[in-house]
Amino acid sequence: MGQERRNLVIAGAAAAAGVCAAYDIWLWISSYLSDSFHNDFTFYYAAALVGLQHGWPHLYDLKLQQAALDAIHSNITVAQLARYVSPPPLAWLVAPLTLLPYHAAYWAWSALLVGSLVVAWQVTLPGRGRARVVVLIAAIGWLPVIYGLQLGQPALIVAAAAAVSAALLRRDRDVAAGAVLALTVLKPQLALLVAPALLVAGRWRAFGAAAVAVAVLGALSAIALGRDGVAMYLDRLAFAQTVPENQSQTLAGWIGNLEATRTVELAVAALTLAVVYRLRRRGTDVVIAVAIAGGLASSPYSHFDDLTMLGLAGLLLVREPRPAWTVGYAMALVIAGEGFPVWGAGPVLALELALVAALALAPRAVLDPRQSDEPLPEPPRHRAGALP
Repeated sequence: MGQERRNLVIAGAAAAAGVCAAYDIWLWISSYLSDSFHNDFTFYYAAALVGLQHGWPHLYDLKLQQAALDAIHSNITVAQLARYVSPPPLAWLVAPLTLLPYHAAYWAWSALLVGSLVVAWQVTLPGRGRARVVVLIAAIGWLPVIYGLQLGQPALIVAAAAAVSAALLRRDRDVAAGAVLALTVLKPQLALLVAPALLVAGRWRAFGAAAVAVAVLGALSAIALGRDGVAMYLDRLAFAQTVPENQSQTLAGWIGNLEATRTVELAVAALTLAVVYRLRRRGTDVVIAVAIAGGLASSPYSHFDDLTMLGLAGLLLVREPRPAWTVGYAMALVIAGEGFPVWGAGPVLALELALVAALALAPRAVLDPRQSDEPLPEPPRHRAGALP
């Protein structure tokens, strides 16, 4: 492609991305102005108040959650989808923001989420230039991202953690890469298979660090909640899995029977890890991308804003020179995610499953641009230097 043509393509992409981003930001602000409490951050804020004022064992007490919602004048009634069911560390992270009035806290939290988006972009896309900036603008203009920002969902923090972990793995800083994955406990279903994938791919130290970090947070959560608090939490999680809205965007929406769905989800997770083993010499970017896609496909709980993780998976797939089909696949993910409110979860789930199945069945020559039938050597190990 000539330089003039390339500049024209970049200019066109920048214009389209800018329009989408401006429109999505307008949607976010107008939604906040119409009802500033109609978001998930409201429940994180209320839960943090419950923990600080009544003790963390009462974190999942619905009556206390309702009292906290009333105290901030939210006019929200606790219901099937309107309650705090996230792990304790998310409430702990939000707890310092309760020193601020609710509205100031919401925008401080939003700034943290936008910062996480920038971090994920910064460490994932190599090089410099206008095309790189266009990708950031396009990310803001992608509907799953702006919807997650409007809700105040921690998906972008989890995506940033996975992106930083991938960047650290490129630098052979495995312990730090694993430790960063502790942030995935904020919303575990978004990166369900990332740490196990590192184990299967032979990055033992990264997996060990992740396992220790998550175990520490799990132990602290259990201690903070106590026996009764843990029992209440498990009860809330069990109830959440029966809510139709939580099943409709997973394989349960296709299969119908919940027990059969769990069996299929386990099979998808196992196949994903088998694919990771097959690709273990192809680089950790591909490993993490496949783990994200397969993990979301096998997740028992998924919502529209969770598709933010697929954006990261797409960027990781095309980050290095890859077969031409990876670019087309990444674009298909973007389109499927953008049109999710129109055609539902079907195309997204199909693409997630297709990636796992295709990589499980494809000849080795299709998996790598060099078309080698031999395993690729490990990339050069870097002992020092800043993240790319």
